[in-house]
Amino acid sequence: MSLAVLYSRALSGMNAPLVTVEIHIANGLPSFTIVGLPETEVRESKDRVRSALQNSHFKVPAQRITVNLAPADLPKESGRFDLPIALGILAATGQIPKEQLDQYEWAGELALTGELRPIRGALAMTYHASQSGRNFVLPEQNAAEAALVKKVTIYAAQSLLQVCAHLTKQRLLPVFQNTADNEVATGNQYFPDFEDIKGQVHAKRALEIAAAGRHNILMTGPPGTGKSMMAARFPGILPPMTEDEALESAAIQSLSHGSFNIAEWKRRPFRAPHHTASGVALVGGGSHPRPGEISLALHGVLFLDEFPEFDRKVLEVLREPLESGKITISRAARQAEFPADFQLVAASNPCFCGYLGHPSGKCQCTPDQIARYRGRISGPLLDRIDIQIEVPAVPQEELMRQNVMGEKSSVIRTRVTESHQRQLARQGKTNNRLGVKEIDQYCTLDTVSENLLKQAISRLNLSARAYHRILKVARTIADLSGVEKISNQHIAEAIQYRRLDKQ
Repeated sequence: MSLAVLYSRALSGMNAPLVTVEIHIANGLPSFTIVGLPETEVRESKDRVRSALQNSHFKVPAQRITVNLAPADLPKESGRFDLPIALGILAATGQIPKEQLDQYEWAGELALTGELRPIRGALAMTYHASQSGRNFVLPEQNAAEAALVKKVTIYAAQSLLQVCAHLTKQRLLPVFQNTADNEVATGNQYFPDFEDIKGQVHAKRALEIAAAGRHNILMTGPPGTGKSMMAARFPGILPPMTEDEALESAAIQSLSHGSFNIAEWKRRPFRAPHHTASGVALVGGGSHPRPGEISLALHGVLFLDEFPEFDRKVLEVLREPLESGKITISRAARQAEFPADFQLVAASNPCFCGYLGHPSGKCQCTPDQIARYRGRISGPLLDRIDIQIEVPAVPQEELMRQNVMGEKSSVIRTRVTESHQRQLARQGKTNNRLGVKEIDQYCTLDTVSENLLKQAISRLNLSARAYHRILKVARTIADLSGVEKISNQHIAEAIQYRRLDKQ
């Protein structure tokens, strides 16, 4: 009778809880049992492991093999436990030494030949493994993304034989070194430039304010006015990602797609789902909860074009994550929480035909049709969008002017980054995340500004939430101006960005 113990990781939302893999070999009729709440993929691992051991010329004991994945109440899924189970059998039967097994964490799916196949969520697993102080051994295809975590030693292996040669010191695995930081200078260079956009000075100013304070923004205007063009360029004026932001964003990508593309390291996500997307596609879900579009846009931009064309029930699910920056997905067997700290950029036509207010006078929509179209966006959701602007058609003369370029994204990004740093130095967070007490502390008004805001609240029948959002936008405008005190000019401009409240 013999026992071996190894460590691996499960996935539960963004968390990767530790799993202790215990392998017990006992006399009796030959059998292979896996316990500890294994899903189908884990139960099937006994056949993969048996074939991988045989094809790697190891002995499979003709005894009673019991594998326990602890804790027993945590569901285990995917083939990532193949590698630790195979190593545990070899250690329990004396074919490899046991002494160093507790210095590592292991993850990898085995092919029948003994080759290692990539796994999903390697970055999230590595991040949590770094806190345990152990090294991590995983498939070579996952090594580049896993090595983005600086505080853990990564060993990349191609096969079970390579791992065993490392443990027996016949041929040590090299420590994997990641060169992502050297190869990618900045993620902003991959987005198109704002200088391509002619005119729309008011809209570009609003987008700059939105970027500086991480405010949500809704652009309303006829087709062809540049709403989508500006949205596509918006991530290019956002401040550079911090190391923690980049790691968290990469980890969520790893959970969804199975691996993270190193070429996108420190590039702000830009997600633009079609208006036919379902609620599950937007917020995440499934029997094994996976992140949706709002989580994949973490620390980046979620662009919803044709905003009123989305199903109303789908749009309503945005209300909670817009406030809290996270989403909780509950299922009968489990609950998963994903971060959803994204910036919403939405675009909408003013009416069904799209030409309300257009100089051509094409619009034939009745007032009732216009009200019904705009009513597709609920008041509570609209209240959570800090900046609401109209984007008019560009005059023909301005559109046809040659060799006239707008301001470069890099110039705008410099102002945005300086404003962003002022906010972090003053309050430790961006203006859009200020709480009520923090608004009272950092958004104080003089008598003139206070009277102006009182008049706006009275005339526009603004809600308490809209009142707080005007203050936060005014705080951002003041930060862009480089001044500490909010003036009546800042309040007046912030009020102008509540266009739909006026309607």
